[in-house]
Amino acid sequence: DVSYGVTLEVWGDLLCCSRPELKVERLSYECLTPSAARGILESIYWHPPMQYRIDRIHVLNPIRFLTIRKNELKSKALASSMRSAIAGKGLLPYINTKQDIQQRTSTILTNVRYVIEAHFDVDESKMEEGDTPAKFISILNRRIQRGQCWQQPYLGIREFAASFAPYSGAMPPRGYYSDSGERDLGLMLYDMDYSNPKDITPMFFRAVMINGVIDVAGSEVYR
Repeated sequence: DVSYGVTLEVWGDLLCCSRPELKVERLSYECLTPSAARGILESIYWHPPMQYRIDRIHVLNPIRFLTIRKNELKSKALASSMRSAIAGKGLLPYINTKQDIQQRTSTILTNVRYVIEAHFDVDESKMEEGDTPAKFISILNRRIQRGQCWQQPYLGIREFAASFAPYSGAMPPRGYYSDSGERDLGLMLYDMDYSNPKDITPMFFRAVMINGVIDVAGSEVYR
């Protein structure tokens, strides 16, 4: 397998990569998660043969939390109810916002900036006529240069838009934690394991930031 690398700078006003153990009140991890970083890359360009892998995340700005309260819905329209309604076995599901609305507290990050080092692997069995890895990396780099994306990238949740640009500076980038030594951020969500569609399970890794750099590729993944 051949890997093709990309380096991307991303930033935004707010970020919330929620800890899965907290269901109601959101509490963000201290950093962008690898799965969220992959989502940003896929928002810019993705093709079925491509599989993004996050190598390193560089934390450039200080980790600062902000607590907000906002109105959210406690219910959601179920896909099963929608299918039943389409089949004529029930009414179309709907959500009464007056009854279902409630205030929730979220502890999120503010003023974030990262440099993402990543690569993508290519599954040749999914390639079509005319597809080549060189074509994929060319399209990806061109879209990053132009600021193009299939959908607006976001930082954890869709309300928190992410800006992005190519990064071509010195490596590793200099940031707030460049000379800070080691900081253990604890267990962090790595990604979801989709190998069994009937049993999608989370994967975790121990996020250790050394002088502002989290080595994702060099970390052990726990299932």
